[in-house]
Amino acid sequence: MVVKKGGKVQLVNRNHNYSQIIPLYRNDMEDFSYLRSRLEIKSFSDLQENMEEQEVKGRRSSTKETLVPQSGLKKVAIDIVKANIFAVVIMVVAAIVFLVPFFWIWAGKKPIGELLGGFGDWSITFILVIVGIVVHELIHGLTWACYAKSGWKSISFGVMWKLLTPYCHCDEPMHIPGYMMGSMMPCVILGVIPAIAAIFIGSLPMLAWGIFFIAAAAGDIWMTWLLTKENPWSMVLDHPSEAGFYIID
Repeated sequence: MVVKKGGKVQLVNRNHNYSQIIPLYRNDMEDFSYLRSRLEIKSFSDLQENMEEQEVKGRRSSTKETLVPQSGLKKVAIDIVKANIFAVVIMVVAAIVFLVPFFWIWAGKKPIGELLGGFGDWSITFILVIVGIVVHELIHGLTWACYAKSGWKSISFGVMWKLLTPYCHCDEPMHIPGYMMGSMMPCVILGVIPAIAAIFIGSLPMLAWGIFFIAAAAGDIWMTWLLTKENPWSMVLDHPSEAGFYIID
């Protein structure tokens, strides 16, 4: 088939490796739309499968980086065990940051029973945490849909039954800032904002809710930090089955 490049026309075999074509069109999201139409693929799941077939074994560390030869692609994934340890660290840090001012402001101003909250308050909080876990993924999807060329059509949801954990996946590449925004939005909306509000109104159950969802976003925080090391003009493609992504340079 014919592909245009810099005003020139190239003949490309229909069986050409998709991932080897992608770097030619990394600067504009319209290029990916063009490739999708020319290669007649409905989503980037075909591209992801193609990339996974070419991966070489990466070095073992807390962050696994795998270069796909001759493709301009790099896979970055975080170790789940270390991510869980990181979540505990984040929870401890968040607890110190928010609990210290909370008790400094409200200790002595409210009866201890009212300050700690009753059984009903904590029961409602527990139920809302379960709901919030689902909302966390929904926020990912809504935010990424704003940056993906195909919008909501690029977003899918599911459940990792082995871990009983819901997930959100975007099967379309986007620029790094948009991906980072979608990664961090649940932490801000469900974690940071409720925690700050709880300090002002003196609600310990709400503060616990906020701290929990800050810790629940530990993997998102880690991946966002990793993305700060990349070229912001590069494209990033969410990994469909691992806690990670592909960088398209």
